[in-house]
Amino acid sequence: MRSICAAMAVTCGMLLASCSDEEEKLSINQEVTETEMIVSGVWKTGEVIHLDRHLVIPEGESLTIEPGVTILVDDKGVGVNHVPVEISVKGNLYALGTEAQPVTFTVAQELRTEANTFKGLWGGIVAYASCQEMALDHVVIEYTGAQVIEGSPAAVAGIYTAGDDLYPQVTTNNIEGCYALTHSIIRNGASDGLYMMGGKGIVCHNTFAANGYTGAEAVNLKAGVKADIAGNVMFSPNTNGLKLSSSGQSETRGQLLANAYNNTILNAGWRRDGEKGGCIYVEKNALVNVVNNLMVNCKFRAMTPNYKDPNKSDGGYDDKSVIDYNFYASGSLTTPITGDATVGNPAEGYAQENKNYSPEVDKHSRIATPDNLLDPAFVAFDINRVGLTDYAYNPAWDLHLTPGSPALTGAEGTLTPYFSEGMTIGTRRYVSPDVQPYYGALGTK
Repeated sequence: MRSICAAMAVTCGMLLASCSDEEEKLSINQEVTETEMIVSGVWKTGEVIHLDRHLVIPEGESLTIEPGVTILVDDKGVGVNHVPVEISVKGNLYALGTEAQPVTFTVAQELRTEANTFKGLWGGIVAYASCQEMALDHVVIEYTGAQVIEGSPAAVAGIYTAGDDLYPQVTTNNIEGCYALTHSIIRNGASDGLYMMGGKGIVCHNTFAANGYTGAEAVNLKAGVKADIAGNVMFSPNTNGLKLSSSGQSETRGQLLANAYNNTILNAGWRRDGEKGGCIYVEKNALVNVVNNLMVNCKFRAMTPNYKDPNKSDGGYDDKSVIDYNFYASGSLTTPITGDATVGNPAEGYAQENKNYSPEVDKHSRIATPDNLLDPAFVAFDINRVGLTDYAYNPAWDLHLTPGSPALTGAEGTLTPYFSEGMTIGTRRYVSPDVQPYYGALGTK
C-alpha cells in the first residue's frame, strides 16, 4: 500500500511516500494543504489513496483513475469543524475501472457496517459548473450523504445550502457538461444516488441500492439536463427510483429532457411514510419518455402531479411526454410500517385512487391488481420473500428473467435515445443502449 507523492506536503495525518522513479513523478501533480489535496494526472492501477481532506481537481485539468484504485475517505471530516470530505471536480474526472477491478470510493473497512448504511460518512462527488467532462465507469461509491455545513465547499460555491442539504452521492452542475455513469454500483447513501442539475448524461447498466434515508431517490434529474437512463437496477430507494423534474427551468437552463427505459425498480418508496414515495415521479414540465420499465413491489405507480394543467413550469409534465408500456409487478407482502394507512401492499397502491395518477399515463401498461399480482419470474429473487423495507442488496440475486416470464412480451414502447450515436468523454465514446422489447434491465441470460 502506498500513497501518491506530493509537490508540497504538510503534516495533517496524510500518509505520503516519496516517489520511487521518474515515471511515477510524472504521473501525478499533487499539492496538499491543510484542507485540500489538489490533484491532476493519473492514479495508477492498484493505488490506495487515503483521503482525509477535500480532493480538488482544478479547473482546466484532469484526473484519470485507473482500474483497481481504492480511495479511502476519512469519516472524521476536515478541520476543527469536521467539514465532511468532498471530492470537488472543477476540472475533469475519468474513473475508469473494469468489472474485475472497479475503482472504489469508500471508507475504512471497519466502517462498512449495516449501522453506517445511512450515516453519511463523507460528502460525495460534486462536478462543479466548470467541470466539462466526467466519466464514472465500473466504479463503486458508498457511505456518502453527509450533511452540508458551513465551510463545505459545495455550500461556499452556492451549490447546496448549509444546514438544509445532504450531499448526493454524485452531483453534476454544468448545463454544457458531458457525463457518463456506467456499469457502476451506487449504494448506501443518505441522499440521492445521482443528482443532475445540468449536462448531457448517459446513465446505463448501473446498480443503485439503499439510496436515501428520510427522502431522496436513486436518480434525480432537474432542468438543464438531457439524459438517457437505461438498463439500471434500482433497489430500495427511499422515495423513487426516478425523479424527473424540470425544476429550475429558465431561459438559460432549459427544460429537462429525459428518456428512461428498460430499468428495473424494486421496493421503491416503502421506507418513506405517508403518501410520498413510489417508483417514478414526473413534475414541473419535464419532457420525458418512460417506457419498458419493470417496477416490482413499489409503493405506487408513476405519478405526475398537476397533470390536468401540464406544459407550465409548475405543471406535472409536458403533454408530449410518453409514460407508458411499463410493467408493475406485486407480491403478496404487506408493509411493516405502522401508522401509514395510505397503502399496505404494492398491488393495493397501484390500484388506489391517487390524485397524482394521470389518466394519460400507463394506458397500455401491465399493472398488478389485488386479484392478479403479476410475478415477473426472476431467476433468483423471490418477490414474496424480500421485505418491502429491506435495503441491503444481495449479490446472489439474479434479476434476469426466466424463459416464459410475462415480462418478456408486451413491452411496445419505442424511442430514439438522445445519445444513440454516442458521446465522447475523454478518450472513450459512450453510447446509449437501444430500447429492448422486454420490460426491465436484464431480459433473459
